[in-house]
Order: sequence, then structure tokens, then C-alpha cells
Amino acid sequence: MGKKKNLNLLIIGGDQRYLEVIDQLASKGLRIFLAGFNQISFSHSNIYNKMLDQVNFEQVDAILLPLNGTSADGEVEAVYSDESLKLMPEMLKLTPSHCIVYTGISNDYLDGAAKQAGRDLVRLTDRDDVAVLNSIPTAEAALKIAIEETDHTIHGSKVMVLGFGRTGVTLARLFSSVGAQVSVAARKDSDFARIIEMGLRPVHLDHLADYISEIDICMNTVPHMLLDAAILSKMAKSSLIIDIASKPGGTDFAFAKEKGLKAVHALGLPGKTAPKTAGGIISEVLYKLLIAD
Repeated sequence: MGKKKNLNLLIIGGDQRYLEVIDQLASKGLRIFLAGFNQISFSHSNIYNKMLDQVNFEQVDAILLPLNGTSADGEVEAVYSDESLKLMPEMLKLTPSHCIVYTGISNDYLDGAAKQAGRDLVRLTDRDDVAVLNSIPTAEAALKIAIEETDHTIHGSKVMVLGFGRTGVTLARLFSSVGAQVSVAARKDSDFARIIEMGLRPVHLDHLADYISEIDICMNTVPHMLLDAAILSKMAKSSLIIDIASKPGGTDFAFAKEKGLKAVHALGLPGKTAPKTAGGIISEVLYKLLIAD
């Protein structure tokens, strides 16, 4: 990346997790420029809190965006600011050629802006180290929601996890460990083998309709429509849906409401329930990437 010592990192927007990221990276000697944090004051001498239009992009070695990236028109979410933040391709073009943009997830706008400016875009949540470690606070938060939104113990409950990716595995393991009867819906033979090895029940996603009526709690991790009207129609009215997939999720929420099903679209769980841990994961991985040759 060029400069390693006194590297200039621009953080645009973010939530409670990023307070930990800012603190940890500033303590490691990085110069942190902030946009979207005007409601907070920082005492660390390495932190420069600015409005976005005050940032000198020519000095920026790397940019960190919120984990949810930008909106379809470039708006950046900032919990600690009432300023409207928008990332423009022109801003990226002003940065040095070695500047890298870090985000959690991306979209057509962000992909296009980075390509137009000729800057590399790194999706942190595509990385195993971020996704696997992040799955721990995500699963704990899902368990908290399940406890709060039901009138029965999780122990003995019939739980269905949709998807057996990095978060699905952790969810299935945690709910099983507290005594739930866990089924996991997946597609791959290798996943079925691992599900059986874990002592859980494998279900093919194509046959979800045959099993869903007996489920007390259904958790979706897949960002595609799985819980459509046909599936939801077979669910018991007393069942709970916790959808943790990124927008728009994998549930027909309008139909669920119409049917009287309780469906929670639980986004950004690590940032809500364990921001210090989640921020620590991001800062550790990001620091490794920033100082790597």
C-alpha cells in the first residue's frame, strides 16, 4: 500500500462497533480521519474528526465504510451524525492510486464507483476470519431474540436453521447446545454429512414445505426468498421467524404479517448486542490488511 507507518485511514459513517475500531486503530499508530461522527468528541491525538467536505482525499491511504456499505445511490449510514453522507466516485478519484476501499457488503453503486476511480474494493464479510468470528455474537443475539419472543423454553423447542454457511453452522451448534431439537436445511451432500455428524437433522431446502409445519422457531441465514407465501402458509401461527439475512432477507414479511406470524428481520446483530467484540474483530482484521505488504 505504500506508507505503512502513520498510515491515513478515513472512516466514513458507521455504528457503535466503529467506536471500538477507531479506538484500537488509533492506539496502534494509525492516523484516523472521521466523517459522520460529529456528535462525538475524541481525545486521542491521532483522531481527526471532520465533516465529509473537509476531508483531503489526496492524503487518504485507505477508506473504511460501514459494514452495510452504501445505499443504491451512495448514501452512507452514520449513527453519530445528522449530516447526510454520500460517497461519490469523484472523491475516490482524488485518493492516491494505492488507496483501498473496505466495506462489509457491496452493491452496484459501490462496485461502480470503485471501478470508475480505479480503486480496489475489499468486502470484509467475504473473509472467513471476519464472518466466522462475527457469527458468534450473531448467534448469541438470535438466541436472545428467541428467548424474548417466545413463551416456552428453547430447550426442547423444534428449531429449523435455513442455510449451513458460516453463520448457519454457529447458529445450529448454539441452539443445539441449549437443548433445542435442531434441523438444518441445506443443499450440498457435504453439508448433510456435517449436519449428521453434529447430531442434527438434515433437510433438503427443496423439501422445506414437508417439515416446516412442526417447527417452533425458524431462522434464516440465506439472502434469497425461501420463506415465501407457500411455505409460510404451512407454518403454525405460534411459530417464530428470525431472519438474519441481509436486506431484503429471505422472508415474505408482508404475507407473514397478514397470516399473523411473528417474523423478526434482525439485521446488524453483532453491532447491537456485542459492539465491543464485533468492533474488535473488524479492527484486528483491518489492521492486518492495512500493514500487509
